[in-house]
Amino acid sequence: MNEHAGRAMGNMRRALRRSRRPAAPPALLSTPKPSLTYRLISYLLVFPIYRLLFRGRTAGNGNVPPEGALVVVANHGSHLDPPLLGHVLGRPVAFMAKAELFRVPLLGPIIRACGAYPVARGASDREAIRTATDRLQQGWATGVFIDGTRQDDGRVNAPQPGAALLAARAGVPLLPVAIINSHRALGTGQSLPRLVPVHIRIGTPVPPPTSRRRADLDAATLAVQEQINHMLDEGLISAGLLAPARNRGVLPPSSSDPGH
Repeated sequence: MNEHAGRAMGNMRRALRRSRRPAAPPALLSTPKPSLTYRLISYLLVFPIYRLLFRGRTAGNGNVPPEGALVVVANHGSHLDPPLLGHVLGRPVAFMAKAELFRVPLLGPIIRACGAYPVARGASDREAIRTATDRLQQGWATGVFIDGTRQDDGRVNAPQPGAALLAARAGVPLLPVAIINSHRALGTGQSLPRLVPVHIRIGTPVPPPTSRRRADLDAATLAVQEQINHMLDEGLISAGLLAPARNRGVLPPSSSDPGH
């Protein structure tokens, strides 16, 4: 009787194994589609502000992977930076936002639809890294301001290793982005914007660190910092340099370029 029951159980296990569906592909290979709210905000609000008010220009769009997760790493000089990045990259960029903002009527649903995710006040760095890693595993482009806070001069001055750690944990590249002049347009201490040109240069992806050891994280962080600051030093984008950076060399602007 026991032998018969054992054979029956074995047959049942084999039948269950045969009936299982194939495993779904990893989420890392997929990319969330832009929501309708995201498209409306990007093209009806951010587009005219960037292109018309701030005479926005972008170079290096060909460097943006159209699919798959990546860590978008930028300098930070203004509250303008998150929506501008989400617009110019051509795909939604998820950013951390204070949890209180998600409870504000109208604002909460809008920023959530645009890819923002809540982080509780006082949350540990480990919790924030875990939340951002979850977004990467869902295929998002996840944005990180490498200094952590806005810088008065708009440069990368004291880079933190968090972006490199995210890339190492998820095995995805880092994409350096230089936001030029946003610190002059609406920097710290400014209540009203100055309508100076704001341009964005998109660099070439940096491979993820080979391990989570501090030396490897620091090497990747330094490579991103140097690339961003170099793009900032190149100044505003002239009209002849709007082709993707991977296809054309980028020349420094003339001294007559405004805002440089």
